Amino acid sequence: MIPVILSGGVGSRLWPLSRGMYPKQLLSLVDDEKTMLQSTVERVSAICNMDALTIVCNNEHRFMVAEQLSSIVNSPPSILLEPQGKNTAPAIALAAFHALKHFDDEMMVVMPADHVIGDVASFHRAIESAVVQADQGRLVTFGITPLKPETGYGYIKSGAMLDQHAFQIAQFKEKPDLDTAQAYLKSGDYFWNSGIFVFKPSVYLQELKLYASEIHDACFKAYEASVKDLDFIRIDQPLFATTPSDSIDYAVMEKTKMSAVVPMDPQWNDIGSWSALWDVAQKDQNLNVIQGDVIAQDTTGSYLYSNSKLVATLGLKDMVVVDTDDVILVASKDHLDGIKQIVGDLSKQNRTQTQHHRKVFRPWGWYDSIDVGANFQVKRIGVKPGARLSVQMHRRRAEHWVVVSGVAEVLNGDKTFTLYENQSTYIPIATKHSLKNSSADTFLEIIEIQTGSYLGEDDIVRFEDNYGRS
Repeated sequence: MIPVILSGGVGSRLWPLSRGMYPKQLLSLVDDEKTMLQSTVERVSAICNMDALTIVCNNEHRFMVAEQLSSIVNSPPSILLEPQGKNTAPAIALAAFHALKHFDDEMMVVMPADHVIGDVASFHRAIESAVVQADQGRLVTFGITPLKPETGYGYIKSGAMLDQHAFQIAQFKEKPDLDTAQAYLKSGDYFWNSGIFVFKPSVYLQELKLYASEIHDACFKAYEASVKDLDFIRIDQPLFATTPSDSIDYAVMEKTKMSAVVPMDPQWNDIGSWSALWDVAQKDQNLNVIQGDVIAQDTTGSYLYSNSKLVATLGLKDMVVVDTDDVILVASKDHLDGIKQIVGDLSKQNRTQTQHHRKVFRPWGWYDSIDVGANFQVKRIGVKPGARLSVQMHRRRAEHWVVVSGVAEVLNGDKTFTLYENQSTYIPIATKHSLKNSSADTFLEIIEIQTGSYLGEDDIVRFEDNYGRS
């Protein structure tokens, strides 16, 4: 099977850890060793054709996605870059057109990048059952056996039995109120909607053409006009912009006569909120989840996270406390739905905390804005072995670089020279410059002091770039 991973979400309900430019699927929220994206890929590596691994992701996340995958897969995956988010129906259509072109209509298993599955063997068995129905031309999704009257998930009502493992789909149901959810649980005919699918790409595109032809046609044109850019497949932006935005459920699954659901109970969680993360995380004797430097006194049932500084709590119950370099969130578990409103309000104010962490990752490494004031900014910059920043200049700021560790190859105006620890250089406004890590195995770290009337990241004029950025 072709593994298709949808990695386009933002995960705003897990703010302030999950942000627009560093969403939850790229974070190590459940497994300290792997990100959620990496865990999703590894989950199907034993049953899928990993040479056909296909990722659909946001253009802005491309370098982080590629880097995370490079450490766990042997051959480069197909990374399709969405110019903008258009929901799941168009994203899956792009993957299906790609599969038809390169992989001879092999079966696809489509998964979000940000789910947790505790019982992988059970998940594999469910996929095997789904393939039986998908081979007969059905679009198969998975229904999670509900454990409680959950109001945060959509539901699927099962219909007539197709075989001992699969049912026709009678109805899709929106997120219910508590009384309705309790009735669903009691009936035994309803399952949580997992958002995971198995089908042949040709069948999906056939049904998409029948029920949502505008999406089908726009995605076909956008994919056919795509171009290869380094390790990425860049979908045509103007053509993709014409596709309607819709989910696969609304566009196809609720209308097709070829749908099926396979119930499963693989210890699934979509990690859609801090309380969901608390559900799956390891807890101490006081039912607290503690990560980082935390002292919890007379505190129970809480999620406590510290990125760097000491966090001390006293007398808390059922709370979420999340400390990052630039934000502290303190929330009651029964008010977590309000996080999306906070993020929305901050976005309206153009606050950077909705998009970036203080430490921002780039294809060449990272930078950390350690101090900002009137007409100045101080950054700590880390450059990967052998990596190079673009050849660039700034119209409104000057920079002073001091090497903290490593060896730097510097372009400053018309001069190229080497800097070692404790050596520095000054780059005036409007001067062409670049920085390269000369080492093959150690990071280069510098302190950059910016001064000028404007210090925004958009004050960059690039002349050359190893990563295809404009």
